[in-house]
This record gives sequence, structure tokens and C-alpha cells, in this order.
Amino acid sequence: PFPQLLPTDPIEIGGAVISVTQILILSITAMVLAALLFLVNKTKLGRAMRATAENPRVASLMGVRPDWVISATFIIGAALAAVAGIMWAANYGTVQHTMGFLPGLKAFTAAVLGGIGNLAGAVVGAILLGLIEAIGAGYLGELTGGVLGSHYADIFAFMALVLVLTLRPQGLLGERTADRA
Repeated sequence: PFPQLLPTDPIEIGGAVISVTQILILSITAMVLAALLFLVNKTKLGRAMRATAENPRVASLMGVRPDWVISATFIIGAALAAVAGIMWAANYGTVQHTMGFLPGLKAFTAAVLGGIGNLAGAVVGAILLGLIEAIGAGYLGELTGGVLGSHYADIFAFMALVLVLTLRPQGLLGERTADRA
């Protein structure tokens, strides 16, 4: 079990029920996303990350150390995963060794939906994915005549992934890139 550090009483806002923990999670997510956008778009490390992602060899000719940038990127990713794990555990009240598998798949799906390499696209993809799952889970029993329950809501997330990969492989907000010869 994960300790409940905040009050668990639900708060009603316009007919929607939300907890203090969920409000804190939304706030932390917004702050972390703003910091990540600032890091990637406005700092020297962010420029080095973008250059290394584009072409590591040319980036190294311009004075960027690709190995250092890749290591820094993995450290940042691990820190973000730790923050996400703490928020997940605080919301659900439990911790286990496999708790990151399904959220990791969903994060990848959201990134593909929005467009790989596009942070704003990943956010749009995540919101869209959440809406697709919530609406799908709400109507899944009716759509299947009671055969499938709402615990099969993940079907909709991965159907959306297959659909986007089939119709628009670069994602909803991704840009087409020319293949190199």
C-alpha cells in the first residue's frame, strides 16, 4: 500500500467529482510539462538534444557530445518516470513492481497518436486517448450486447493506435519527413 498523505474526501466541481490528490496530479503534470517544454526549446541542453536526435554525427562536429546528451536524456526520462510513478501510486494507493507497464504502453500510444517528437502532440494524443477510452468503456457493454465489460476499455486505445498508424503514420500533429536517399 502507498500512504494516503492528502485528504481523500471527494470535491464536486460542476457535477464532476475529483479528489485533492487528482488536483495535485494535474497541477504537477502541468508544471512538469512546462519545465520540459522550456528545457527542450529554450536551453543549451535542449538544443543539443534536438541536434543529436536529428543527426548525432553532425552534432558532434558542432561541439555537442552525443554520448553525454543521450545519458542526460535518459536521466531526465528516469526522473520523469519516477514522478509519474509517485503520482500513479498516490492516486491508486498501491505500489507494485509491474505498475508501470500499462501506463508506459498508453504513453507510447499517446505519443504516436500526437506525433513522435512533438511534446504538444503527445499531450493532445493523451487527452484524446483518455476520451476515447472513457467513452468506449462507457458504451462497451451496449456495443457488444453485454459480452465485454468496461474492464476491456484498453481495446479502444489500441484500436485507435492501429487506426492512426494505418491512416496517418506520422501522428495527428506530426509532420511528414522526406526519406533520405
